[in-house]
Amino acid sequence: MKNRRSFLTKAGVGLTGAAGLALGAPAIHAQKKTTIKWRMQTYAGPALAKHVIKPAIDSFNKVAGGDMQIELFFADQLVPTGELFRAMQKGTIDAVQSDDDSMASPTEVAVFGGYFPFASRYSLDIPVLFNQYGLNEIWDTEYSKVGVKHLSAGAWDPCHFATKDPIRSLEDMKGKRVFTFPTAGRFLSQFGVVPVTLPWEDIEVALQTGELDGVAWSGITEDYTVGWADVTNYFLTNNISGAWAGSFFANMDQYNKLPGRLKELLNLAMDSSHYYRQWWYWGGEASLRVSGTKMALTTIPDEEWETVEAAAVKFWDKIASESPTKKKVVDIFKQYNADMQKAGRPYRYG
Repeated sequence: MKNRRSFLTKAGVGLTGAAGLALGAPAIHAQKKTTIKWRMQTYAGPALAKHVIKPAIDSFNKVAGGDMQIELFFADQLVPTGELFRAMQKGTIDAVQSDDDSMASPTEVAVFGGYFPFASRYSLDIPVLFNQYGLNEIWDTEYSKVGVKHLSAGAWDPCHFATKDPIRSLEDMKGKRVFTFPTAGRFLSQFGVVPVTLPWEDIEVALQTGELDGVAWSGITEDYTVGWADVTNYFLTNNISGAWAGSFFANMDQYNKLPGRLKELLNLAMDSSHYYRQWWYWGGEASLRVSGTKMALTTIPDEEWETVEAAAVKFWDKIASESPTKKKVVDIFKQYNADMQKAGRPYRYG
């Protein structure tokens, strides 16, 4: 107290009037609050983002109020999708919603993002693999090495072909120029598919002009939502994966600056996004197969499609041979699918 009085006495020497009063009886001044602002870019265009992310971000901003606001940008608005990782790593953007494969992640797990052939049969497989079979820990380790925070993984829709001409056999797939994900394209090329990479917003026009013969980028819900059902005629009911695996990511430094309350609120928003997609896609895929009028359904017979499934097992082993981390992930996929097969209905049929 003696030191405090001495400081106040010396600090107040020569001050009179309002200044002297301010020191004699300090007033409480409200500090101006600084709102944390993030820029997040999604892989999705506006029509799709309306479902897969915008509701969750809108809710986050509403609850966070003056504490934090996330400005959402759609596919390729700030940077091309293939440059998302680098932009986030550098801090050009703060957060990303994408799969590892599409955003050109340099990590060992990039190949498993998007559609890794036959890794899942249903959308619920993805969150179980991450939350109960150890993928979360692997992804966290790999992204921490490169200054990026892996926030949360979830499932989207299954991967099907939507094409201008019908596919009723593996022979019909040969020569088809198809927009798809890097790893899916790598797998499908052995069946004569020609993978094509284009900006997302150019796909509809490319289908109209004949630059593309089809897409293997989504399920039927997205085909209708983004307009591809208007420029394709057929939907193949066989799929190469039960669900697209995607995640939310953030620049590590920016994430670490967030107070705990905002980190928790961000977790809730991401969970909200994951839950919305579970029922939106699951219901939409069935409803549009039954009631959709824009595309005719085609199917490759089971006995022929089994050769594609067998090729996926060899593809898994090839990927596993590339590194210990990839082998660890593939081993988890194998164990999980074996468990689901043993569990039987409703987890696996046949």
